[in-house]
Amino acid sequence: MAKPVVLTVDDDPEVLQAVSRDLRHQYGDRFRIVRAESGIAALDVVQQLKLRNEPVALFLVDQRMPQMGGVEFIEQAKDVFPVAKRVLLTAYADTDAAIQSINSARLDYYLLKPWDPPEERLYPILDDLLDDWSAAFRPPFEGIRVVGNRWSPFSHQVKDFLARNQIPYQWLDIELEPEAAKLVEYAEAEGRQHLPLVLFPDGSQLIQPSNLAIAEKLGLKTQAQRPFYDLAIVGGGPAGLAAAVYGASEGLSTVLIEREAPGGQAGSSSRIENYLGFPVGLSGSDLARRAVTQARRFGVEILTPQEVKGVRLQDSYRILQLADNSEISCHALLVATGVSYRWLNVPGADKLTGAGVYYGAAMTEAIACSNEDVYLVGGANSAGQAAMYFSKYASKVIMLVRGESLATSMSQYLIDQIAATQNIQVCTCCSVLEVKGNEHLEAIVISHGKTGEVETVPARSLFIFIGASPKTDWLDGVIERDTQGFILTGPDLISNGKLPRGWNLDRPPFLLEASVPGIFAAGDVRYGSIKRVASGVGEGAIAVQFIHRYLAKV
Repeated sequence: MAKPVVLTVDDDPEVLQAVSRDLRHQYGDRFRIVRAESGIAALDVVQQLKLRNEPVALFLVDQRMPQMGGVEFIEQAKDVFPVAKRVLLTAYADTDAAIQSINSARLDYYLLKPWDPPEERLYPILDDLLDDWSAAFRPPFEGIRVVGNRWSPFSHQVKDFLARNQIPYQWLDIELEPEAAKLVEYAEAEGRQHLPLVLFPDGSQLIQPSNLAIAEKLGLKTQAQRPFYDLAIVGGGPAGLAAAVYGASEGLSTVLIEREAPGGQAGSSSRIENYLGFPVGLSGSDLARRAVTQARRFGVEILTPQEVKGVRLQDSYRILQLADNSEISCHALLVATGVSYRWLNVPGADKLTGAGVYYGAAMTEAIACSNEDVYLVGGANSAGQAAMYFSKYASKVIMLVRGESLATSMSQYLIDQIAATQNIQVCTCCSVLEVKGNEHLEAIVISHGKTGEVETVPARSLFIFIGASPKTDWLDGVIERDTQGFILTGPDLISNGKLPRGWNLDRPPFLLEASVPGIFAAGDVRYGSIKRVASGVGEGAIAVQFIHRYLAKV
């Protein structure tokens, strides 16, 4: 943690230098001594310290200064750092003003000039004040702070990106936190159109930043170090991370490219309880963190956030075209992009996405839902896991399930947990017809299939889990996919004993190989895959064995 600040202000350069020298001599080992030559300059310093989240322990300010006197400065500075101790330096002739300011500026003490010798006339007083301040001081949060509005899609995007990349941050709601409004004012970013404001520990700031801008600021790697790799993996979910670990550990130069955050859809899961070897379960973020650490230990280069826009073939090379217009070439390509949640196609949903309507677990919004009714749409495991998580915060969780029961799409252990949780209500044969609201979600229209009843209920948070589809348009015209975009591999490519069109090898495609030799698919993006975390991990590991066999013949 940075040292707390002692700020001294005086318009006389010689006096300022002398008091700074004495303060540094006595307190420099515990406090950072900062000085300013005027009240106006000092106010700017105070605001910058607030933006950097550096605490001020004590103000030592001269009374007689042009433009802004010491008392006036203290009156304004105490609004920024209300618990900082306040001491006025004054001449004998100004003692009456100093005494009067004890009430108006809540002055802690006033000192007469000169203060020599400081051992008798300065240090004992400041020692007591600083000891009092230190006893009550609680160190501030030292990471990233995000100032925004709960109903802002931009704010949700920033929070979700930081959380999924496991970067600690502090959320300050402009409508609930008085300090948030002050930070916005100091950063000159007033107005909702300028939120969120992202403040970094070094004092820098970004307004409505893109994920890429945040990544670059944090030093996340978005560009490859090399032009060529033995194995390139697109997608950082369980399948991609498993392939990266096995590929790199077995000597393949490996790069993994992830569009959002390592962990994929599984990384946003609040609790995975049926994963082998974890009897009490683990969160998706914990699984992702462990896997990323393991992959990096073996030398995997992870690019995030980075997106692949296309792929072209050149002899035995597969060349990836990235969103920043750079290219990476490889001998073997593994597509492990998983699937994305399908969007709710009802009136109002697009408009309110990120402002009360969310896709996936959106754990970043859980605390904001405290003591509210939360609605979930979906009846598969992801919806069940989310329901259990939100039940810890919400007054009630209402699951809207299109089918007649959860049994057809959800694991029994989750069904049992939901049944045993008093504040979870399962509404079967129910669907959402419309979402309503101006700046944020205010109500949803629900159709009850059994009774034919249509009702409008107030709502502030709606989370969607209605199946998923692959995002494989960037592979259009390169490899064969089914009508939904899932990648065909191995035996699924052979029709009536015929190899796929354009296949130029004597052997048939390997089990997880696509219709182009050297391109493989694993996990949820593959046609016919089992949509389970363990299955994705297994396919990623198996794919590496076929990749070795392919590379042996290149």
